[in-house]
Amino acid sequence: MIDESSDQRLLRDAIALSRIARPSTSAYSVGAIIAAQDGLMIADGYSRERGSQSHAEQVAIEKALEAGADLRGSTLYTSLEPCSVRGSGLLPCAARIIDAGIPRVVFALREPRVFVEGHGTEVLAAAGVEVIEMSSEAPAVAQINAHLIG
Repeated sequence: MIDESSDQRLLRDAIALSRIARPSTSAYSVGAIIAAQDGLMIADGYSRERGSQSHAEQVAIEKALEAGADLRGSTLYTSLEPCSVRGSGLLPCAARIIDAGIPRVVFALREPRVFVEGHGTEVLAAAGVEVIEMSSEAPAVAQINAHLIG
């Protein structure tokens, strides 16, 4: 069963994944992990893993669905608040999370207003997704993306 210490561990693992993403001047470096109710990882992803416009949450969801995973009851851990708007016009990660049936999201840092004004937390909550912000982990995410957010 997932508890607060499991949430923190899995979120830190997602943050570690974000360090793999090649730095970009036009996108954040983000890591994401989807875990089952027992805390076992279903899938993971990081920014630009599957191309220059792929987001970490998008990649993790795609991998999970390609493997035939049932995401009901799972938790998505992501270093940065899931996007609600994408400059590319692609489907935002908040919508992908809702469409995949993921009922719970844990993240570290709210999306800074660098590229778009995002409201991922509000979009997810309005759809009934439980959203937990672990701001104690936000400084690490800010440091990884310091080239964009100062």
